[in-house]
Amino acid sequence: MTQIGKVYLVGAGPGDPGLFTLKGKALLECADVVVYDALVSSPILAMINPAAEQINAGKRKGMHSMPQEEITQLLIEKAQTATIVVRLKGGDPFIFGRGGEEMVDLVQAGVPVEVVPGITSGIAAPAYAGIPLTHRSHSSSVTFVTGHEGAGKYRPAVNWQALAHGSETIVVYMGIHNLAYIVEQLQTAGLPTETPVALVRWGTRPEQTELTGTLATIVQQVETTKFGAPAIAVIGSVVNLHGLLANCRPVPPNQI
Repeated sequence: MTQIGKVYLVGAGPGDPGLFTLKGKALLECADVVVYDALVSSPILAMINPAAEQINAGKRKGMHSMPQEEITQLLIEKAQTATIVVRLKGGDPFIFGRGGEEMVDLVQAGVPVEVVPGITSGIAAPAYAGIPLTHRSHSSSVTFVTGHEGAGKYRPAVNWQALAHGSETIVVYMGIHNLAYIVEQLQTAGLPTETPVALVRWGTRPEQTELTGTLATIVQQVETTKFGAPAIAVIGSVVNLHGLLANCRPVPPNQI
């Protein structure tokens, strides 16, 4: 069957519509089909062409709307009949968003595909919490790591011991559910128990909340406050700047 359409892997950013790219917005406004994830914010979904077919393929822990294989097959099928198919993904498609996997599958199926990067939550959420990931007095290296590893990976586990000694700032995506294990691994690797930790939930959105502590305290704090996902964890001395810079955080457009 002749391919007449193209799939765009579009990063929706972390939630604040002011951080969404102009190119992404333009594609939503003229899309024929939009397949979107669970963490895409409502203001961004409101930008979708009213005439477009909208399909929620969102995945959240314990509530998978559509298996990954079905999502890819859906994109391939929609590209047979639609001119512009947008795969709208939270954050950036290539940062723990399975955009790379989807792009490979689409290319192998002969489907034209293009990626439109988005601002990843690992950068934006700390920024909105007043936490610079690098600072000449605190950190000159940053590591981004997933705290939730899927089955069938190329290797069995994150090397937390190497991370503990290899980076001054560690940013953990999807780490709330495995936080106790992550903290234990970092402490076993020799990271001091007083190392600061910040959790930022719903970063850049009006409902953003933060929780700060140390490797020694953060797990108990999460249990006490029932602090839940989705959240980014920042580990390192840059977290100490949170109290000083929190009032300098960007203000979402709808709060100005």
